[in-house]
Amino acid sequence: MTMKLAEALVQRSDMTKRLEQLKARLLRNAKVQEGDEAAEDPASLLAEHDRLAADLQRMIARINRTNNRTAFDGGVLTDALAARDVLRLRQGAYRDLAEEATLTWMVGTRSEVRWRPMISVAQIQKTADALAKELRDLDSRIQEANWHTELMD
Repeated sequence: MTMKLAEALVQRSDMTKRLEQLKARLLRNAKVQEGDEAAEDPASLLAEHDRLAADLQRMIARINRTNNRTAFDGGVLTDALAARDVLRLRQGAYRDLAEEATLTWMVGTRSEVRWRPMISVAQIQKTADALAKELRDLDSRIQEANWHTELMD
């Protein structure tokens, strides 16, 4: 049965969430008060967790192989994913810098320390906005590729 890369990414996310839920159930049933029974059998939960983890590993490997072999903008999809990750980091840094440098007035005494920005908040915000647009555009193109790409074995 063929599957699109986007479908595999949704399944990977679901499997990761299910693993976290199984872990929480395992931890809740790891010990009980003497004389009580666990609500669920930890051994069967652990076996289910191990099976799902193995399935997730296979899915991640297939996704990675697909990303490494799928052409995208003169490179491969993996290159675009790396570019997207770095754009997120850069955009976040610019956004946080603009927020931190923005002066807010607080009511207080005259002896308070006065602050002044060391950068042009407007220019930093403009760059943050441009990076956000670039990130949205790239992410949209990646999503489109994900829906057109068959998952490889």
